[in-house]
Amino acid sequence: MEEERSRAGGAAVAVDGESLRRPEEEGGRRKKGGWITFPFMAVSLLAFGLSSAGAMGNLVVYLVKEYHVPSVDAAQISTIVSGCISVAPVAGAIVADAFFGCFPVVAVAMVFSVLALVVFTLTASVRGLRPAACVPGATACEAATAGQMAVLYAGVFLLCVSSAGARFNQATMGADQFDAAADRDVFFNWYFIFFYGSAVLGSTVLVYVQDAVSWELGFGLAATIAAAGLAALLLGARYYRRPAARGSPFTGIARVVVAAARKRKIDVAAAAASGDLKFYYGPRSGDGDDDGGKPSDDDNFAPSDSFSFLNRAAVITDGDVDAADAAAPLRPWRVCTVRQVEDLKAVLRILPLWSSSIFLSISIGVQLNFTVLQALAMDRAIGRFHVPAASMVVSSFVAVVVSLGLIDRALLPLWRALTGGRRAPTPLQRIGVGHVLTVLSMAASAAVERRRLATVRAHGEAARDNPAWVSPLPAAWLVLPFALSGAGEAFHFPAQVTLYYQEFPPSLKNTASGMVAMIVALGFYLSTALVDAVRRATAWLPDNMNASRLENLYWLLAVLVAINFGYYLACAKLYKYQNFGK
Repeated sequence: MEEERSRAGGAAVAVDGESLRRPEEEGGRRKKGGWITFPFMAVSLLAFGLSSAGAMGNLVVYLVKEYHVPSVDAAQISTIVSGCISVAPVAGAIVADAFFGCFPVVAVAMVFSVLALVVFTLTASVRGLRPAACVPGATACEAATAGQMAVLYAGVFLLCVSSAGARFNQATMGADQFDAAADRDVFFNWYFIFFYGSAVLGSTVLVYVQDAVSWELGFGLAATIAAAGLAALLLGARYYRRPAARGSPFTGIARVVVAAARKRKIDVAAAAASGDLKFYYGPRSGDGDDDGGKPSDDDNFAPSDSFSFLNRAAVITDGDVDAADAAAPLRPWRVCTVRQVEDLKAVLRILPLWSSSIFLSISIGVQLNFTVLQALAMDRAIGRFHVPAASMVVSSFVAVVVSLGLIDRALLPLWRALTGGRRAPTPLQRIGVGHVLTVLSMAASAAVERRRLATVRAHGEAARDNPAWVSPLPAAWLVLPFALSGAGEAFHFPAQVTLYYQEFPPSLKNTASGMVAMIVALGFYLSTALVDAVRRATAWLPDNMNASRLENLYWLLAVLVAINFGYYLACAKLYKYQNFGK
């Protein structure tokens, strides 16, 4: 997974002659999968990313300008929606794994994407679905009614459902089409290129159309693109491999917790001393276990001493297994294999490291939304062209792509040259670099905001008391914090995926990217809580950005992220790799 992410930013993509062959005929039937499926999936990937960015990229501005939502409240709403869109794919991946497989879930998700954009288009085109425009000179604009907000939130809900079904499952579905690991690597390279590329295009082209031409046309184009992506996906249906649903990987974890709780009164030490202690190892090689796998004889090992209270789940008691066949469990929610117990322990060991990354997402969530508000109050003109405020976040996406390319093509080769050919920095080292860059990014945001407010003060009370006053400071200054933030993400995000993928047990490797999604989602939600707490405790964040003290919030984030980095260092020092280098 490390190479899958690190090569996304500009690496050359190549395939060999074997992987370019068209599917062969096998027994009179066309072989499924292979590169013939790629054009269909590529169009659907790009279309889904474009349409989603076209809806979400300008949501703060849409709420402020068309629904007359106070600016800070609009940023909070956008943060909550972003959190929903980030966490929803975890549920979608579980549903696909456990019940339906990827293709049906992705197809239905693309339908919901089209419906979401249709609803957004209706809110922009039907006059009664949003409040009347502000009257020049009026003291207050008409607020949106509950019904108008309900229609808008219905579109947001449909967008979250579409993200749940498509975002992760598109990657899994694409990987399922290939047998060779090299081909899967190439597909993942292209997946992340389309992921970031579509975000850049959606946040620039579609956002510009919404700002400069009309909201109706901007959302309408996004809906048309989503429909084209759905059509491309369905046109390739006859070529796709469709592996059967494999069952939820979380079932085994739940069984260990339940079994350990039910056997909490068992004294493992006393049973071991008396010679009555027997652990359940499951079926031997060649015999499918109760989860459909085929464990080998190497699974016949004693459980580790860490988190020893979980070992009770694997202790065999009366009635747990079939007397005629000790490998067959009679009560799977009372006895688990030693392997299942150790799999849960592996997850528990990594949770402190996982938790240390949540605050990175909190700070980035605050930065993304408040930077849009800063841009609205700064000079965004480049000649005759005015950069949409929401498009400023594109610099973060570009920074990620450029940084990934530099890491893969320059920094890692240089590291190997300086260290005499030793292997690249460990995932924990790269995550640590990401922490440091995020601290610097928050400090840079504070410095830029300090400079913007200095221009406000220089123009006196008239500028400070006027929410519509625009600072002459170029909005291009906002690119610096985003560049640092994007570079930090290029270090810590791929390294986290790599860490979770290599350290998680085989039965849970498909959830590795889900761990990162949960970090992003929790970060967005908790950033909303943090901003609410700051608004209640201080006067830093009034609705008028020109009278705010936003720089104080950024300095607070810089300090908190620095403290969190200390917590990360402690977790990293205590953690011992289980599979690194294997």
